[in-house]
Amino acid sequence: MRDTIFNIILVDDDEDDRMLFSEALEEISLKTTLELFKHGQELLDYLFQPNIELPNLVFLDINMPIINGMQCLTEIRNNTKLKDLFIAMYSTSSSEKDIEDSFKLGANIYINKPSSFSKLCEIVEKTLKVNWQEHTSNLNKDTFLLRI
Repeated sequence: MRDTIFNIILVDDDEDDRMLFSEALEEISLKTTLELFKHGQELLDYLFQPNIELPNLVFLDINMPIINGMQCLTEIRNNTKLKDLFIAMYSTSSSEKDIEDSFKLGANIYINKPSSFSKLCEIVEKTLKVNWQEHTSNLNKDTFLLRI
């Protein structure tokens, strides 16, 4: 597993959050590549291109301009090419409604943005080490919300 390169996408309108996430990926023990997008429309424009290599995992913020995370998640799940893409909702929101909506719309996991850099590193590495086939086959509301 150590030789696996994880192709990651982060979609977040906050420049500081994108920078911290990039730095966290550099700190963890897994090999990764990272594409960054500022909002859902940029992500969808990228994903809808022909012949692109799909990422292993998309971290998707909820509150963004143009197309927010929920709208983006809906578009992804309604597209046959993208419907099996692993999506981690990644938000400051701990609203039960946001968590419930993310679950119903087909996200694979919900992550509250951590308040410290060390927790961010921990949660990113833990998320990348998830066995996604197993996780999604046993997905329920208890396993949907990732806690550190």
